Amino acid sequence: MSGFSLPIVMSRPLTRSFALAALLGATMLASPLTSARADDLAGAPMLLAQATTPAAPAPAATAATEAKPETVEQRIVSLHTALNITAAEEPKWNTVAQAMRDNAAAMQKLVADKMADASKGVTAVDDLKTYEKFAQAHVDGLKNLTSSFETLYKSMPDAQKKVADQVFAESRRQGSGSHG
Repeated sequence: MSGFSLPIVMSRPLTRSFALAALLGATMLASPLTSARADDLAGAPMLLAQATTPAAPAPAATAATEAKPETVEQRIVSLHTALNITAAEEPKWNTVAQAMRDNAAAMQKLVADKMADASKGVTAVDDLKTYEKFAQAHVDGLKNLTSSFETLYKSMPDAQKKVADQVFAESRRQGSGSHG
């Protein structure tokens, strides 16, 4: 099982910090992070998943009614299919997929660091600094992901680029509806 789907329980301040970082990431990317549920580190954060939202088991009362967010690996597979990646494009796609995994791992480390600090007490300044770290991780991840995806995109034939454009446009539409 992927390390990106291990349960993590977060405190309310951590939840708020992560939710704010997720919201910022959603505004910067073609697709939003999955809902800002504090107890899910399995979600696909962005269209090409440069991060994940924290995942832990939902309380029994809500577990049956809430959809489980997509993991990074699930997002990689679904995008591979949606973008019609060919065998010739596979090496470039693998770079994109690795960027997605790296970004998710960086975000997961931030979540773990925040959880470790939560027991020390969090001031308003600490909360803002944490938000800054999450936001910077999103920016750094987006730069890395954009670079690798641009290489892949440039190698695609025009018809496949149109498919990619549609996949991203659809993701934006779905993302804007979930935050409205």
